[in-house]
Amino acid sequence: MCRNITTLRGLEPPASREEIEAAALQYVRKVSGVQKVSGETEAAVERAVRVVADATAELIATLPLRRQPPPTVPPLRRIRTDASV
Repeated sequence: MCRNITTLRGLEPPASREEIEAAALQYVRKVSGVQKVSGETEAAVERAVRVVADATAELIATLPLRRQPPPTVPPLRRIRTDASV
C-alpha cells in the first residue's frame, strides 16, 4: 500500500476534512495510476476522492478511540509545523 498515507485516526485535534481529502487523493492517485489530473481524468478522480473521503470520515467517526496517538504526523500538519518554526 502507499507508504505516504498516514494514520488519521486518533489525531488531536481530530483529522480535518482537508486532511481526509488529501489522504483520499493520495489513495485514488495510487490505485488509479493517475499522478497528474487532466481534463480527461478530472471528473472521475474528483468523484472517487469524494467517495473515499466520505467513507474515511465515516470509518474514523465509528471506530473506537485510539489508546495512543498515530506514530507519524500527517503531511498537512507537517507543513504547518515547519512554517511556524
